[in-house]
Amino acid sequence: MPPVPQGKNAFHRPKNMKRTFARLFSYLRAYRFQLVLVLVGIVLSAGANIAGTYMLKPIINDYIVPWIGSADPDFSGLIGQLAILFAIYTTGIIGAYLYNRLMIGISTGTLLQLRNELFTHMQKLSIRYFDTRTHGEIMSTYTNDIDAMREMISQGVPQFISTTISIVGTFVMMVVLSPVLTLVSIAMLVLMLFITKAFAKRSGRYFKARQASLSKVNGYIEEMIEGQKVVKVFCHEDAVNSTFDGLNETLTKNTVLASTLANIMGPIMNNLGHVTYALTAAAGGLLAVAGRIDLGSIASFLQYTRKFSMPIGQLSQQMNNVMGALAGAERIFDMIDEPAEEDDGDVTMVNARRNAEGALEECTERTGVWAWKVPSETAESGYELVEVRGDVRFHDVTFSYDGEKTVLKNVSLYAHPGQKIAFVGSTGAGKTTITNLINRFYDVQEGEITYDGIPVNRIKKAALRGSLAMVLQDTHLFTGTVRENIRYGRLDAMDEEVEAAAKLANAHFFISHLPQGYDTVLTADGANLSQGQRQLLAIARAAVADPPVLILDEATSSVDTRTEAHIERGMDELMKGRTVFVIAHRLSTVRNSDAIMVLEHGEIIERGDHDDLIAQKGKYYQLYTGMFELS
Repeated sequence: MPPVPQGKNAFHRPKNMKRTFARLFSYLRAYRFQLVLVLVGIVLSAGANIAGTYMLKPIINDYIVPWIGSADPDFSGLIGQLAILFAIYTTGIIGAYLYNRLMIGISTGTLLQLRNELFTHMQKLSIRYFDTRTHGEIMSTYTNDIDAMREMISQGVPQFISTTISIVGTFVMMVVLSPVLTLVSIAMLVLMLFITKAFAKRSGRYFKARQASLSKVNGYIEEMIEGQKVVKVFCHEDAVNSTFDGLNETLTKNTVLASTLANIMGPIMNNLGHVTYALTAAAGGLLAVAGRIDLGSIASFLQYTRKFSMPIGQLSQQMNNVMGALAGAERIFDMIDEPAEEDDGDVTMVNARRNAEGALEECTERTGVWAWKVPSETAESGYELVEVRGDVRFHDVTFSYDGEKTVLKNVSLYAHPGQKIAFVGSTGAGKTTITNLINRFYDVQEGEITYDGIPVNRIKKAALRGSLAMVLQDTHLFTGTVRENIRYGRLDAMDEEVEAAAKLANAHFFISHLPQGYDTVLTADGANLSQGQRQLLAIARAAVADPPVLILDEATSSVDTRTEAHIERGMDELMKGRTVFVIAHRLSTVRNSDAIMVLEHGEIIERGDHDDLIAQKGKYYQLYTGMFELS
């Protein structure tokens, strides 16, 4: 959070305030009528406050002063004036309630639309976007920035308008009542603003240092919470406490310095307000003695003096809050404006079956046979159907994530339908990159990838990814039942299919022993399961999808050898007739692969089956026999 006493976002200024505010206002256009009523409410509230103060003048001059020394005062006129004063302030209360109540609905509705738009657009962003930003940075947009906008729309802007009206109205009334006393008030106000600026400048540095220290403390606490097992295993409690004491001491020091200046400013400004009040009263008394002003005007003016100096400080604070919220709005709009993942493909995937002549034809029911629907100018129907077989080929593919460091260099490979292709190599060799390119999480810069003879950039991404199922090393489970998590692979899967997939992945046994079996609710990414069990569910999720192509990225890395053997037997049945890409550090899992690719620095340096590579006595042989370890 930005470190300033005036507001949590004060040090972040929008890059283009005018454009951001105009865009934000476009979301408010749907509430035009309500906004008019809000403005009316603000004017009524601020106007009532100003008018009510002015009423002191006629009440004192016309009723209080004439009663001085009167033996039989008539209160009827005063009661009428008090009734008018009551009506004025009641109108102000109604106005304040009106605009505050309406702004709650307006801000809530606006943020509802923004969150929906933000989340919907997020689903369209490329994997590159998420790979180049931290989760905390993205979450901050949904939390801190949205919350800052809520405060600005519901409170900041209305209060800013109300305060501005109050200042202008009060100043006008002060000039009307006494130009001379107005000059006295303005002189003191200039002094107050000068002092405020000096304190704000110094305290701002300390608040910035405090926020930096606070971030370090919070980050350290979070890191230690996540690493408690490691801390205890290595008996580092004392060392951890010592480090935390140092961070906490720095935070305390910076907090004291920041808070001291911030807390001193309030009493100083308050006392200067008293001085202003006293000087104005004294000057007013002298003018009254000279016959230049009446008592009622002095009483009203003194009240206006209070109302004039206090909103100036509030206006500065509200302005900072509005600026900070607009900066948050810019970040929200930046995410909304982030280019969506491009998809210029024209080939889709459809369910298919073979007719009496043996030719493919499109159908609506699920048959277990899929076909690429390829636009064709020569076919009478305007398209031709190509069976999805899982023939994947790389043709001289070169790729870089950032345009500088080349990750894959002239990679060429093929996977015939039904083959199991394994990739092995050191960390960073490019194994996972190959699978990222197959499903078009990223597009190649040079070369071409074909799928059943069709360039993958011609295939719609939804169709391409629908033909693939992935089991990642980092398993993610959603909040919901075990059944729902498996069904995530295919939402229309029947309960029997879900259980069959679980049995295939060897997950059925442990699921049946959960408290509610398949209806057991998983939370916190499946924290109530072991890592191996979580990975078994991920494999079951891929199994229920029943895809033509499987990608297994360290799919059995978190299970024991015995469980791995059961999974391998189950997966063998699943892999029949399907192309499978396997990434593995545990070389025992790739022995039965049809082809093994050994990658090093983005290049395929060896290829062949297990026996061929062992016979070559090259890098694979070194890895397999333990002469060289994967890292």
